[in-house]
Amino acid sequence: MSADRPINADVEGKQGSPESVEEPQQTEEKPKPPPRRRRGVPGPIKLVSALVVIAVGFIVLALTLGGGSKKSHDRAAPSTATAAVASEAPEQGSSGGEAPDEGSTDELGYPSFATSNTTRIGGPNPASNAAAAALAVFPGTNDKQRPVAVALVDSEDWAGAIAAAVLMAEPIRAPLLYGEAEGVPDPTAEALGILQPHGGAASGGAAVLAIGNVQVPKGMSAAKVAAADAAGEAAAIARMRDRIAGGRPEAILLASSSEPAFAAPAAAYAARSGDPVLFTDAKELPQQTIAALRHAEGVPVYALGPGSAISGKVLKEVEGVTGAEVQRISGDNPVAAAIAFARFDEGKFGWHVTDPGHGFVLVRSDSPQEAAAAAPLSASGTWGPLLLTDSVDTLPSELRGYFLDVKPGYTTDPTRAFYNHVWIVGDAGQISVAQQAEVNEVAELAKIGSEE
Repeated sequence: MSADRPINADVEGKQGSPESVEEPQQTEEKPKPPPRRRRGVPGPIKLVSALVVIAVGFIVLALTLGGGSKKSHDRAAPSTATAAVASEAPEQGSSGGEAPDEGSTDELGYPSFATSNTTRIGGPNPASNAAAAALAVFPGTNDKQRPVAVALVDSEDWAGAIAAAVLMAEPIRAPLLYGEAEGVPDPTAEALGILQPHGGAASGGAAVLAIGNVQVPKGMSAAKVAAADAAGEAAAIARMRDRIAGGRPEAILLASSSEPAFAAPAAAYAARSGDPVLFTDAKELPQQTIAALRHAEGVPVYALGPGSAISGKVLKEVEGVTGAEVQRISGDNPVAAAIAFARFDEGKFGWHVTDPGHGFVLVRSDSPQEAAAAAPLSASGTWGPLLLTDSVDTLPSELRGYFLDVKPGYTTDPTRAFYNHVWIVGDAGQISVAQQAEVNEVAELAKIGSEE
């Protein structure tokens, strides 16, 4: 494939009652998330129903405030910005009714900086980004724009969050929010105030599907999955999904409980397909996962990651339990593995994104909580796979090559072409504005050939 010739240059016509408390047996300590930069929880989020910010005003604001970040050299927005969303939220700790902090837009995480082909959700922590993604999918201005339920997961539980992404799929459609044992983070509380989930048949009657050690807001009905290790929680979530959906899934995703970067892409596909995620150790298949596989005997299993993440011995054991061959989807590193999953196609399973006209979601490979937070974006709108970058400033060469492979193009009429769009999740300290601009460039519709 030539990097200068988009693949669609000559193609026409394509666009395309609450649950009881689960008590899974705890067999090991929950895996710790990888180290990541964390900042304090930002102030409350207020969704503005309609606000247009003129380009000149935004540029002046960006230059004055340096992008609203404590690291102004990383967060300054270039003058190519096309949109911004302001907030009416009072400063953290205020009693309300005061003027908002004009520099709070980036801190809130709600989509605030866009180029022609990218939109960033750039909050300072996973709770902010999860709230922003949920509100991007469910704006909450009327009942039709609100979910029946939300999934609430411990903010430190990356594995539980990835497994809970399946609850975003039909028929439940529950976006993920992050909680804590001691209370409800401000971004989550404000998102709940906008989303107003009340429960219903689609969620088994629960307004909150609580995963692990989280505090459920007062007055909200909840179905709970007890805190456990990665395998135990994932198996319980799979059972919850089966009960509410009323049947077994079409496939199962097997992910590593020790290498979250290889597990991260499972969240997006689970949200899109309704296929649950189960976890395994690299060299031993946990008993909770074995029990879940036996319940789904005959259902195809797809393992994400190389042998270092999930060994061949484990795959043979899975085949002995299910009676079917297990397929591995992987690459030399997490970036390449995510691309391989985006390309993968086998019948009804897989993204099969090998041509232009798609959405994508981009997060850092060391941020599995952001991957889970972004899952609703892959199950709505432009419905795209999760891709990974392993650098703050530079787009990995294999990812650049993939974007060029699916780069849209036109010969005579750009309004009849296909278009790509990329959601970028994480602040400029995780994925820089320079890298966002590079993504915008490789996603841009290009004129090719000559008119005849």
